[in-house]
Amino acid sequence: MRTALSIAGSDSSGGAGIQADLKTMTMNGVFAMTAITALTAQNTTGVQAIQEATPTFLAQQLDAVFTDIRPDAVKIGMVSSPELIRTIAERLRFYHAQNIVVDPVMVATSGSRLIRPEAVDTLTKELLPLALVVTPNIPEAELLSGRTIHSREEMETAAKAIGDAYGCAVLLKGGHSVQDANDLLYAGGTLQWFEGARIQNPNTHGTGCTLSSAIAANLAKGFSLPESVRRAKAYISGALAAMLDLGQGSGPMNHAWTLQGTFAEESD
Repeated sequence: MRTALSIAGSDSSGGAGIQADLKTMTMNGVFAMTAITALTAQNTTGVQAIQEATPTFLAQQLDAVFTDIRPDAVKIGMVSSPELIRTIAERLRFYHAQNIVVDPVMVATSGSRLIRPEAVDTLTKELLPLALVVTPNIPEAELLSGRTIHSREEMETAAKAIGDAYGCAVLLKGGHSVQDANDLLYAGGTLQWFEGARIQNPNTHGTGCTLSSAIAANLAKGFSLPESVRRAKAYISGALAAMLDLGQGSGPMNHAWTLQGTFAEESD
């Protein structure tokens, strides 16, 4: 069985972060492992508190995983401090980690900021050059590229700027556009659009975590980057279309929308 590691924060409400990553990786057919960067007191309405792991403890988690069950892919999500980012980068370089997917989590769906301003520079210098692909949404891409994005052409310009600056592929997600849910992949000097129909579901908590984890799972299974993106988009579209409605804010998706069998059955 192929394996994948999520390095991210815990979401106590279960819709995003480590919890979403575990569900997504499992549903996409790989064995999922974790290294937790922070605990959050969080629900569908926002983030109430954050308790970071220490750099030493985060390094110990990474050592425990890599020295026993080596991951075939690594997804990196919420990392809020420069010290933790440097720890992750150093350990990934040490273990020669492969198939690294960086989701530059900066702001939660609820609007809560999840990264310190001084950590953004460390993220770009330390983690993006290690990534196979980085998966920013439009606000994150504007921050990373220093450009405003209001059109497909500006998405293409920003994706090229990020990819060329840091030497990684870029999946620029168009979900913040009111017109569509089209995503743009810039890899190897080539632009490729992935068209997607907008699903009218207000419950989008954890969409970024879920997409990046699904991409990592498919990379772990040996799919190419474009095919991993295609499969991940199909999975998340199904999770959104299931129309799960939980919580008082922007609720989670149904990560288990394809789950069937004896153990998924409900009581009569």
